[in-house]
Amino acid sequence: MTSVLIVDDHPIVLKGCRRILEDAGVQTILEAKDVVSGYRLYRRHSPDVAIIDLSLQGSGLAGLPLIQRIKSCNARARILVFSMHGDPIVVARALRAGATGYLVKDTSSEELVEAFMKVRAGAPYLSSELAAKVALVGVRRDPLEELTPRELQTLGLLAQGKPYGAIADELKVSYKTVVNTCSQLKQKLNAKTLPELIRLAVQHLAAGRL
Repeated sequence: MTSVLIVDDHPIVLKGCRRILEDAGVQTILEAKDVVSGYRLYRRHSPDVAIIDLSLQGSGLAGLPLIQRIKSCNARARILVFSMHGDPIVVARALRAGATGYLVKDTSSEELVEAFMKVRAGAPYLSSELAAKVALVGVRRDPLEELTPRELQTLGLLAQGKPYGAIADELKVSYKTVVNTCSQLKQKLNAKTLPELIRLAVQHLAAGRL
């Protein structure tokens, strides 16, 4: 009996995926709208496939750490990302996090079923167009690749226009820690000033990379 967990915070997407998968013969379909419940359901039920959105509850690419957590508890987990993000850098990050396949949400129901079947069998899935774009990404360095989770969080909050004090409160760290993190970010992203760092942060946020 095939089972699947869908993690997505859009009710229409959940309903549509459920209908498509039920028509394809999937018997057990679990649903979660956030990272915490998604991880708990995965640990409790160990579904054959997890279908995960990357953008959950306005938390940027919150699906990425969820993929990593699932893979850490089950190295053989079969995960299909179903996301609005078609940026090849985002796709490459999802695959490195442990996703088995990646599908953009403007796809057809037939391709969703095809991707699901391949991932369930343990085979990787990327459309030929997306695979070509991801291959090109390997030629150039992803500037966010070397950032720590804390640095990515800080960069995302900078992109939202938040000052150091507000960032410290949200991340539950000291003001000095935020200052030091931003100094490290400037070095890693080759930004000479704070305004330049914020401009880069906004660009990455607009491109869906944060």
